[in-house]
Amino acid sequence: MTENYTALYDQHKKAGASFTDFGGWQMPLKYTSELAEHHAVRNAAGLFDLSHMGEVWVTGPDAGAFLDYALAGKLSAIAVGKAKYSLICDADGGIIDDLISYRRDDHKYLVVPNAGNATVVAAALAERAANFDVVVEDASAETSLIAVQGPAAEAILLALVPAEQHTLVTELKYYAAVEVGLTVNGTVQTLLLARTGYTGEDGFEIYVPNADAAGLWEALLDAGAAHGLIPAGLACRDSLRLEAGMPLYGNELSRHVNAYAAGLGPVVSLAKESDFVGKEALAAIKAAGVGSTIGQKLVGLKGLGRRAARGHYPVLKDGMLIGEVTSGQPSPTLGYPVAMAYVDVEHSEVGTVLDVDLRGKAERFEVVALPFYKRAH
Repeated sequence: MTENYTALYDQHKKAGASFTDFGGWQMPLKYTSELAEHHAVRNAAGLFDLSHMGEVWVTGPDAGAFLDYALAGKLSAIAVGKAKYSLICDADGGIIDDLISYRRDDHKYLVVPNAGNATVVAAALAERAANFDVVVEDASAETSLIAVQGPAAEAILLALVPAEQHTLVTELKYYAAVEVGLTVNGTVQTLLLARTGYTGEDGFEIYVPNADAAGLWEALLDAGAAHGLIPAGLACRDSLRLEAGMPLYGNELSRHVNAYAAGLGPVVSLAKESDFVGKEALAAIKAAGVGSTIGQKLVGLKGLGRRAARGHYPVLKDGMLIGEVTSGQPSPTLGYPVAMAYVDVEHSEVGTVLDVDLRGKAERFEVVALPFYKRAH
């Protein structure tokens, strides 16, 4: 597999990052301590390079109708300036990817797939566009994405935004986006700013041309120094999203999983007037009760001991195999192990005590409601 490098690779090297492969990209795993980076995001702010994510523009008179057909949600119903979490599914209802779509004007959307799926999603969208008056443009290769996440994120952004545009930031709602000016190398650049994230904290994601990414990264570090901002890698991003109960493609989500088993039934709009890829299969799955009354269901597990479960560990009830862990580790914020797992529906009720086989030794876990962590403000 070809290794890909983001436009910020040199910044990460200079900061002493250790790297890992993620979706074919060499990405910073951590800079110093993943625990310190995790706590920085919960208590101050962390700076993330998300440039491995995809950016696919969909434009044209049929843009809304096309995305209603291509995705499981009703994208035509979202207002300009807003965003929506959705799924792109196979004809059999399996999940190709989970993604966020931003409506930029009446006939223009930005679709953001996950790193390892960006090429596949762009190709699927292009294929599905055949009967619609739209243009699908994959801008992933020339676009960087930088995220500032944590309680201090807004204050840090305001340090770079002209005073007359401050209300654009302070009044920006969750799952919305706006173009604002950000001061980089002494020049105000207009960039797309979204109030979204994958950490369970307040935060922003900024779309920037590759050529300007390093300047923006350094400007944000400078502006955030007084607020406790530090660069943060994928290791703490994983522990943060797990605490927030957010699924990760390849762990909780895959082509072998359907939305109802994954707890994402509300994302699927079976009621929308248009047909969409996977609609017939998903309607049948819902009618059968898969993920709610039969089959398996994604649940949260709270460790009752000190040992953490990890992905693919067996989940047991009275010694019988009833599921498998998809993600698990000690929670730095909560102080006990947490995990997500698919388990047989009859054992998925909150309060049910199960065992996880931790390399030959059973450890007790309790089924709890997701998310494990929810910010108080």
